[in-house]
Amino acid sequence: MAENKYIPKEQFTIAVQLLRWTLLVLPVAAITGSLVALFLWLLDEATHFRWAHPWLLYLLPLAGVIIYFMYRLYGKDAEKGNNLIMEEIHRPGGGVPARMAPLVLVSTVLTHLFGGSAGREGTAVQIGGSMAAWVARIIKLKEPDVKILLMTGIAGGFGAVFGTPVTGAVFALEVLAVGLVRYDALIPCLICAVLADVVCAAWGITHTGYHILYQAMPSTEGVSFLHMDLWLLMKVIVAGVAFGLTSWLFSTLMKAIKTNANAYIKTPWLIPVVGGVVIIALCYVTGTRDYLGLGVTSESPDGISILNAFSTGNQITSWSWLWKLVFTAITLGMGFKGGEVTPLFFMGAMLGHTLALLLGAPVDLLAGLGFIAVFAGATNTPLACTIMGVELFGTHHVIYFAVACFTAYYFSGQSGIYSAQRRGISKLWQREM
Repeated sequence: MAENKYIPKEQFTIAVQLLRWTLLVLPVAAITGSLVALFLWLLDEATHFRWAHPWLLYLLPLAGVIIYFMYRLYGKDAEKGNNLIMEEIHRPGGGVPARMAPLVLVSTVLTHLFGGSAGREGTAVQIGGSMAAWVARIIKLKEPDVKILLMTGIAGGFGAVFGTPVTGAVFALEVLAVGLVRYDALIPCLICAVLADVVCAAWGITHTGYHILYQAMPSTEGVSFLHMDLWLLMKVIVAGVAFGLTSWLFSTLMKAIKTNANAYIKTPWLIPVVGGVVIIALCYVTGTRDYLGLGVTSESPDGISILNAFSTGNQITSWSWLWKLVFTAITLGMGFKGGEVTPLFFMGAMLGHTLALLLGAPVDLLAGLGFIAVFAGATNTPLACTIMGVELFGTHHVIYFAVACFTAYYFSGQSGIYSAQRRGISKLWQREM
């Protein structure tokens, strides 16, 4: 009897590796999902407490001092935040300290409690990354596996905090280098993002629902193709350019504020004090506090918020996107803690709302496109953000999602909110000589 020469060794090895990484990822996903759930609950409580006690805003400078000394006394390298995790993946050094998780959780809640304009993605990613590093140290993983486990921490934190696990997995693969996607951690990142999201939801955490009600209809000009209005597509491209420029402006302004604050304010703990005072002053200039905190919802039913950007008949102005940009750049550039992504959602949704009225386009569609595209440009992750559009809004407008995100990615230039993000491939097309 002839010997069967076909032995599926590769498939067997893949199955073993899949089982191994599932077991390695389980504790990371469980811890990250639970801590993100705690973080989101505390953030919600802090936001409502601030709404009920408006005077807390005047203590924002003091909160900044507390945050400064927390990191000065206990933070060490944790001050670098997301960039430290990315640096450790690129080139392992001193490691990611476990203390990063409690420090960033407490400091972000303090920032929101007293009125800073910040997000939550950075906090969730730092929680995931620091817990992944802690698990890696306990089980004594080797360096190549540590890198992958850190990436799963990024995926788990991102997927759990927004309820978008597929986006979280792709984000972790795409964010490390501009123009390159790492596939070596594909399955572990997906497993961790899905499980962390499940754990977070199991704690009773729910996520805000966003809806695009617009349905593509044949163009009044008689030109439509594949359920896509070509005239509307042209408007989406124009909006994508504006979204990319907004990403560039935010990244550039935030870095400039941080650089100049460190250069001209010689006493370090005074930097957040000055930042807090400026935020308070801006509230009086704008006549509203809707630019504080996350901005997902507002104290007023018709106030300036992400949810209200998807409809008309509210208090949103043509410059609401710019005001949020300034508030957030000052908050994060002058020492307060939190993420950039939810404020980027705010800026994009507001700008999309404004452009829709100017271009005669559906307000909810352009608000949704701005929501994901400004984020795509600022983080240089157009694939992840296109998938986020699908996870948040459904598949019907996926072509518009891709066009807006890819356009914003290119027009954001070589900038980005993560200094540790490497430049893999230039965004400029170069002809071969």
